[in-house]
Amino acid sequence: MAQKSNLVIDPKSGFCDSNSVFYSKRKPIAHPPNPFLDVTTFISSRAHHGKIAFVDASTGSHLTFSDLWLAVDSVSTCLSDLGVEKGHVVLLLSPNSIFFPVVCLAVMSIGAVITTTNPLNTTREIAKQIADSKPVIAFTTGQLVPKLAGSNLRIVLLDEQSTPAVQNALIISTFGEMLKKQPRRTRVRTRVNQEDTATLLYSSGTTGASKGVVGSHKSLIAMVQIVLGRFNLEGDHRFICTVPMFHIYGLAVFALALLASGTTVVILSKYEMHDLLSAIQKYRVTYLPLVPPILVALVNGADQIRSRYDLSSLQSVLSGGAPLSKEVIEGFVERYPAVTILQGYGLTESTGVGASTDSLEESRRYGTAGLLSPGMDAKIVEPETGKALPVNRTGELWLRGPSIMKGYFGNAEATESTLDSEGWLKTGDLCYIDDDGFIFVVDRLKELIKYKGYQVPPAELEALLLTHPEISDAAVIPYPDKEAGQCPMAYVVRKAVSNLSESAIMDFVAGQVAPYKRIRRVAFIASIPKNPSGKILRKDLIQLSTSKL
Repeated sequence: MAQKSNLVIDPKSGFCDSNSVFYSKRKPIAHPPNPFLDVTTFISSRAHHGKIAFVDASTGSHLTFSDLWLAVDSVSTCLSDLGVEKGHVVLLLSPNSIFFPVVCLAVMSIGAVITTTNPLNTTREIAKQIADSKPVIAFTTGQLVPKLAGSNLRIVLLDEQSTPAVQNALIISTFGEMLKKQPRRTRVRTRVNQEDTATLLYSSGTTGASKGVVGSHKSLIAMVQIVLGRFNLEGDHRFICTVPMFHIYGLAVFALALLASGTTVVILSKYEMHDLLSAIQKYRVTYLPLVPPILVALVNGADQIRSRYDLSSLQSVLSGGAPLSKEVIEGFVERYPAVTILQGYGLTESTGVGASTDSLEESRRYGTAGLLSPGMDAKIVEPETGKALPVNRTGELWLRGPSIMKGYFGNAEATESTLDSEGWLKTGDLCYIDDDGFIFVVDRLKELIKYKGYQVPPAELEALLLTHPEISDAAVIPYPDKEAGQCPMAYVVRKAVSNLSESAIMDFVAGQVAPYKRIRRVAFIASIPKNPSGKILRKDLIQLSTSKL
């Protein structure tokens, strides 16, 4: 048994019997002690020998590290001149670009707060975020200016070549003009504390209304250190950004953490499989972070992909958003034997980190989200009683550590129900931790289907459906039932040549699960709606199913 501050901790599982806390088995990382440290300064002060920071995959335009930091200084100077101060919120509405990180780093360097939003959001959805976060200025592209109509926000155009469709928009500058600004090295900068707010990211809202997650400089610095600790980045490495930078996964890893390592990030403005594979080949990409649907596509199309594209540079893929099944992992390893597959678990509320598998051996513990990240503590809590559980018992996963959010913006009730007084984040994920300290996600707590008093986890049925040779994707939701309360309903994407029937699917599941878990309804759909991190948008499917009642 290991000792930690007089606590007796099982070295195999990380579990401490006296307080029912699981402690990380990873090597601890020392957090910077200086309280007056912003994340931009922390990243820029890291010693590395990198040359190219960001490359635009489609145009080849790039930013060297020296270009990048000059640009950050110029933009932050301009923002200060425009009256943007510590605590002010700045909105960034943009697809992925090499300038996305510049805006984020510049905003945070002066103690202002960056809030990002999905370019696919409607004007109404963006207006709700603006009303909640109250930004003082917005960065966006000419094409997206109409989505800010009626906001009366001052706008900086990221692409000066385009003409905004809204003629009366308040365009005050362009990004190109800002880059020409000579930074004032002598200007007095407001001191930024690690506890100060740095980001205001809106959670995916897979189970309800989207909420503003308040991230601090401290949580971002902790995240950067955890991400860097996962990889051996000695030598010449290139990552490719396939996920949206407005999302915690894209923002944390690509816009921030990898900068501190000196590696090059190749940026796709939007994901398309051909563009992704062509960029891997052209730029000799070594690391490919992605979400599960892309990994499944790489497995299913392996023969054609390997005949058309040279992926020999690829060393690792990093999957996040949902655990990978045994079939997917084995299928990938079989088709791409030279590539290591790694997985990660995190939430917007935990700044994108929480647990990970850092080797192929760890990933082959099928279905696991990995071991706790350095400095992260966990509890498994019985939802009904609040009792903390030991190893191999399923309950809600609670996390505590330096990367946990400060709370939900302007929503004390939601904060109190999610963060307790000791700093524990209630993740809403039903999990267990095994004898070796590996976390297994069983399901979302709020997504359990209640059938005649039984709790049915949708993820279990989805994993089973995906083993059917004629099903390419599936989602399971609760459907209202007068007798049972709710019954499991499956939305299924059939493979191209399949004529699989509803009854055949129900029979397939019925033969392999307890009676209360059987699928009672089936509907066919062209694709399963998912958020950028690969999570199924069940509320959209629930709305679709009940709209016909």
